[in-house]
Amino acid sequence: MRRPTLILLLAIAPLQPACSKKVVPSLPPLAKTLDVQEIDFEYLHGKARLNFKDDKKEKDVKANIRIRKDSVIWMTFSVIGVQVDKELINKDSITIVSTVDREYYVFDYAELSRRFNFKVNYEVIQAAMLGNLIMPRTPGDSIIEEPNINMLYQQQGNVQIKNYINNTSKKLEKVELAEKSGNNSVRVEYSNFQPLGDKSFPYTGTVLVTYKTLVGVINNSITFEYSKAEVGDKELRFPFNIPKRYERR
Repeated sequence: MRRPTLILLLAIAPLQPACSKKVVPSLPPLAKTLDVQEIDFEYLHGKARLNFKDDKKEKDVKANIRIRKDSVIWMTFSVIGVQVDKELINKDSITIVSTVDREYYVFDYAELSRRFNFKVNYEVIQAAMLGNLIMPRTPGDSIIEEPNINMLYQQQGNVQIKNYINNTSKKLEKVELAEKSGNNSVRVEYSNFQPLGDKSFPYTGTVLVTYKTLVGVINNSITFEYSKAEVGDKELRFPFNIPKRYERR
């Protein structure tokens, strides 16, 4: 299940780890507003080039991406013009179909939350794909002001979240998620911000995932580069079907 799991990690970028084993200090919450510019829209569609890399192989694909805000994310992946996978993310689950292997996978959020030791849901995935905060602000959050970056510290269960927000652009440039044990971590970096609607959107990004298994430490990475991204209120289609002959894994 290695290849579809790697594609799934893109969607959770949202949720991918690169370890910061240093324990975040306990800081008192500050009574101030942290201004973070986030993408807002009804429909988004774009084209991107993705590079998947793990300890054994590397793969480049092209992706078509469509999103209906707070509802559904639809993606198709192709190599040399031939579709190899497609993915549908909605409020209930994530479905990945391999047109090459003629099989499909269905993941529910409870299973993913257990796997990553972090609450995974549609909102987390959507936020990660857009470069928005993956976890809403709470009164218990802590802020540290630095010359060019505001640091926003958050925590969910055993996972510490560290957000790097540019003081000038107000955009999230990096987010790190790390278990206190240091076993698993994710780092997502956003760059090449360009106008999208009335906001800025990261056209380039990198996701680094580190997790420990019985056979050692596994490192995965995903880089993405958009060639096109548009937002609007024109309704998009999200065609998705699973052929009867495909086997569920």
